Amino acid sequence: MKKIIIFTCIIVIALSLKSQEEFRTFNYIKNGSVVTIDISNIDSVTFSNFSVPNNSTGVLINGVIWATCNVNKPGEFASHPFTAGMFYQWNRKVGWSSTDPLVNHEGGGTWDDSDPEGDTWEKENDPCPTGWRVPTFAEQESLLNSGSFWGELNGVNGRFFGNGTQRVFLPAAGCRSGFFPNGMLQGVNYFGKYWSSTSYDTNYSTGAELLNFFSDYTGMGSQFRKGAYSVRCVAE
Repeated sequence: MKKIIIFTCIIVIALSLKSQEEFRTFNYIKNGSVVTIDISNIDSVTFSNFSVPNNSTGVLINGVIWATCNVNKPGEFASHPFTAGMFYQWNRKVGWSSTDPLVNHEGGGTWDDSDPEGDTWEKENDPCPTGWRVPTFAEQESLLNSGSFWGELNGVNGRFFGNGTQRVFLPAAGCRSGFFPNGMLQGVNYFGKYWSSTSYDTNYSTGAELLNFFSDYTGMGSQFRKGAYSVRCVAE
């Protein structure tokens, strides 16, 4: 019978959790001793009650410092790594609810169906807190190349990116549709879509690049700019 391992932790701890694509064993602490289990004998790994000492703390992965939490309201991080935060249309500084009903951070409920303009996400429209910014396509690609696996954190599905103890969790927050029906909430706990600051093509004004993942897939892609997706910041 396979094992299901559940962890409860208060701060980020140095667990040797290896990528399933690269390593075959999993090390964890039990009664003060290190226990090693072959990954083939594990059904799932669940982290509960996970938090970090300071949600502005970053994690260094492949030379880029990643925030541990999504953006909530403009200039504010979500309270926990597993919290969805708010969704943003590309190159706009208006946060939209990640749960129904549809409402923005100012209390309005009128969806903007126009196509955001620009060749990159402009600084004045960046929703990240001071000292942070929306990542570029290349930075997201480096995170993708660091390795990832689908998992669960405090009951929320998502992907762990990074390696060794240097990992971040991106929740599968879903999105708000950029096409009919506009602004509709979709894919919560099923997929994650995270904006980059890079346009899809300077001659294609309706698209922009993003990091896209499901339980069995992760990669770079593009979406309509008027769709509202998650933002995970990098340090400036």
